[in-house]
Parts: sequence; C-alpha cells; structure tokens
Amino acid sequence: MKSANAQTQSQAGHKWSIVIHGGAGVISKDIPDSIKNQYTNSLKEALTIGKNALANGEKGMDVVEKVINHLENDPHFNAGKGAVYTSAGTHEMDACIMDGKTMNAGAVAGVSTIKNPISLARLVMEKTPHVLLAYSGAEAFAKKMGVQQEPQSYFDTKRRMEQLKRAQSKSSTMLDHAGPSVTFDEHKMGTVGCVVLDEYGNLAAGTSTGGLTNKMPGRIGDSPIVGAGTFAKNATCALSGTGIGEQYIRHSVTRSISDLMEYKGMTLKQAADRVINHVLQPGDGGIIGVSHNGSVTMTFNTQGMFRGVATSKGRFEVKIWQ
Repeated sequence: MKSANAQTQSQAGHKWSIVIHGGAGVISKDIPDSIKNQYTNSLKEALTIGKNALANGEKGMDVVEKVINHLENDPHFNAGKGAVYTSAGTHEMDACIMDGKTMNAGAVAGVSTIKNPISLARLVMEKTPHVLLAYSGAEAFAKKMGVQQEPQSYFDTKRRMEQLKRAQSKSSTMLDHAGPSVTFDEHKMGTVGCVVLDEYGNLAAGTSTGGLTNKMPGRIGDSPIVGAGTFAKNATCALSGTGIGEQYIRHSVTRSISDLMEYKGMTLKQAADRVINHVLQPGDGGIIGVSHNGSVTMTFNTQGMFRGVATSKGRFEVKIWQ
C-alpha cells in the first residue's frame, strides 16, 4: 500500500521528480561541441541513475546520495575527484544532505581525504547528534566509520592546478565557471547538487563542492550550511544552490525560498525568482528545486548553469543556457 502522501503526489501527476546541477557561471556558447558534450553526457548519466532509482521505488535520501556519489567521482565537476585548490594548493571539500520528512540534516566542511563527502555528511546525520562536523573532527569521524579515504593526490587534476595558478596571478578567487577572459578548460568543473521528490511524497536535497579556487584555507561556503546552500522540507520544497557562497549565507537563500512558499503562499518558481533575481546580485549563481507537488525550478542569474531534470511524467532534459 502506498502512503496517502504518495497517492496525493500521483493524483497531482508527479509520482516522482529529480533535478540536478553541476555549477553555474560564465559559460560561453562558443565552447566546442566536443567539450559541451562531455558535460551534457556526464549530467545525463547522473540523471539516468537517479531516474531509474526513483522509478524502482528507491527513497529520496538514497537517490540523492547515489547521484551525488556519481558526480563526486566525475572529474568534470568541482566535488570529490575534481575538487579545486585552496590558495595553499590543498583541497577542502564541503557537503550537506537533508531529509525533508524529518528535517534532519548532516554536513561536513573542510575535509581533505574523503572520496565521497556526501556519504560522510549522511553519516553525521544518522550516527551523531550533530548537524555539521569540520576539518580534523570530520576526518576522525570518517576513520571511525570506515569511510573510504584517499590521499590528496587522488583529488589532483592538471586543469585545476592551472586554474589555481591563473587565479593567483590575478590575486582573485574563482567560481565553478568564472571569467570571460579565461579558456574553457578553466570552467571544467562545478559544484554539484541533487533534489528529489520520491514516490512516497518525501523530499530530499544534497550539495557537494570543492569550494572556490584560490580560497583562503579554512573558508567554508554555503553548500554545507542548512538554509543557505541546501534545504529540504516536505511542506514546501527541496533546494540546492550553486554560486557565491558568501551571498547564499548572507541571504539564507534556500530557507528564504522555502519560507516564501510557506508563509507567503508563493509557488516554487515565484519564490525562487524572487530570491535569485531580486535579492541576489546578477552573476551570484543559481538554484535547483522541487516542490511538494512535484513541480521543479532551475533558476539562475549567471550566463549558464549545468542542469538536468527528469520526472515520472516522462520529462528528461539536460541544459546549460537559458
């Protein structure tokens, strides 16, 4: 027997929905098709994994973790294997996962040896009384839980080192996909996120990132902060952001969108548009979301955002630009 929530979702026409992102920023439409296809193929692979899992009745939290694991293992993106470098030439990764049914959440920040930070974040949620563990404490917890760890060299990529050198020559930090004056190789990766409505009527959200290129060691962005870069609540929506983390923290972006739905009666698209296009500044980033009724949004104020959506109604698409 399906739950009443699941029956309600089916009556609404959305048995399940999934949205993913792979980062936002300045993404030229002049990029070669061969490079563009690398990204779209990677997103299609991840989206297919999530779509098939949801169609087989897997729970939202499991799907979010599974899809983000896949993206963390793909060096095209700024998470896990493809994480960017800090100004010290090291890797510091952040992740968060949240269950919309219980509003329980788990997050890690500043981890440097964890192959799949999103899985460690889920263990923080399920195996500790805490929400967020960082740096040496998170690493020690990972060791205790037997989580797969890798040497720093595992996360190294030639393109990311070249990007660090360019950023340092300009004394700047760089977003996932930043700067019209740089080669596309520099845009090679992006923060990843996944939001899901499963057939049981439950929402889940997750985000994983390597942060900003050339950031100060110790800097933590919005991705592991509940209500900033990641949020899920069954009464409203599940959300994952990508962009300038400091702005998402200042404006509590994901929680604000949820609150506009809950207290102002806005739709998901209306709330996302209000925050992304009227609170944040142009170029700050984007958001993906799915609502309690299965509707989705992929709203951004940058030149592009790598993103994809699939639903039980047959929708399956991957896009980069507006």
